[in-house]
Amino acid sequence: MPTNYKVACSCYVISALLDAFDGHAARAFNQSTKFGAILDQLTDRCGTMSLCIALSNFYPKYMFLFQLSCIIDIACHWIYLHSSILQGKTSHKFVDMSGNPIMKWYYTSKPVLFFMCAGNELFFASLYLCHFITGPMIAGHGLFKLLCWFSSPIMLVKTLISLIHCYVASINLSIIDMNERQVKQ
Repeated sequence: MPTNYKVACSCYVISALLDAFDGHAARAFNQSTKFGAILDQLTDRCGTMSLCIALSNFYPKYMFLFQLSCIIDIACHWIYLHSSILQGKTSHKFVDMSGNPIMKWYYTSKPVLFFMCAGNELFFASLYLCHFITGPMIAGHGLFKLLCWFSSPIMLVKTLISLIHCYVASINLSIIDMNERQVKQ
């Protein structure tokens, strides 16, 4: 990643495509498992974290923001996934329709989920590529810089959604704890 952007981008794009495909394949062949859901989340987080580490080296002035991005991404997805499992849900993407409207919108609309995830990945990947090349010039600006500017609001909204993940999961965990205490009494 620090030196060979062509190999790194190829691996990153292949990983993203496989990530988009594997869940569909598992559901189509009735092979969805909790292990698969956890592994999917784990590999997603590791890929993004690795990219943020490289970006921290390329753009040390923004290291704290990349670190914060990693912390939010990992912590919020971890607590949300675990609260889903403790609730007995078959997937972290299963959302109670009477619950948080943002989470409902995010997980029940496949185009929205795809757009948000792809936009987030586009931001980090474009920022990575900006370190090495400008890309084709469009209206006097390099393509990868334009993609960064275009996708940065998507990345910010996705980060806010991650924080909502944390909020919703915290409420759900507190409900689980209260219910367990009532059963013990």
